[in-house]
Amino acid sequence: MARIDSIEALEALYGTPSAAAMVKETRWITPEYRALVEAAPFVALATVGDEGLDCSPRGDVAGFVRVADPGTLLLPDRRGNNRVDSLRNIVRDPRVALLFLIPGLGITLRVNGRADLRTDAALLDSFVMEGRAPRCVVVVSVEAVYFQCSRAIQRADLWNPGRHVDPASLPSAGAILTACSGGSYDGARFDRTWPAESKAALW
Repeated sequence: MARIDSIEALEALYGTPSAAAMVKETRWITPEYRALVEAAPFVALATVGDEGLDCSPRGDVAGFVRVADPGTLLLPDRRGNNRVDSLRNIVRDPRVALLFLIPGLGITLRVNGRADLRTDAALLDSFVMEGRAPRCVVVVSVEAVYFQCSRAIQRADLWNPGRHVDPASLPSAGAILTACSGGSYDGARFDRTWPAESKAALW
């Protein structure tokens, strides 16, 4: 198997980026990019730290990632599994990357920057949902912003309901928990109780 082991070999294989691929990158949230952020109900948050890499899904009502100003994004940390892998990484290494997805739209939005965690009471209160405030807010200082073209979404046919997978055709979360725990975790109970528990504790 041939291996690419130098930047020169990589660039020789792929050539020069198009003008559109370069001009679309900015160092701030433009009005056009702000519209995309505010329409997105989902973002993947990538972080790096002493314990390795992490990419965490974050979802909420559209616009849950707030544009504080052209150079700053605010991401509330909603209830989860309390592993805090991403947050642990941010405390140790501020570098982050975000990938925004907007249902029905082909292009995605990428943001790179540096983050820190804030617990100011007024800031937390501004993100209250159903009476619950996040435990902290991830504050991202923007360093690069650009949209990704729609080829990946088109190839995946991601928004086509006809391509949705039947959940029954794949292992359930409970089945995975049972298998990973060697049978010691009651996965069947998890599958029975999780839908109601998660719905009651979204925020």
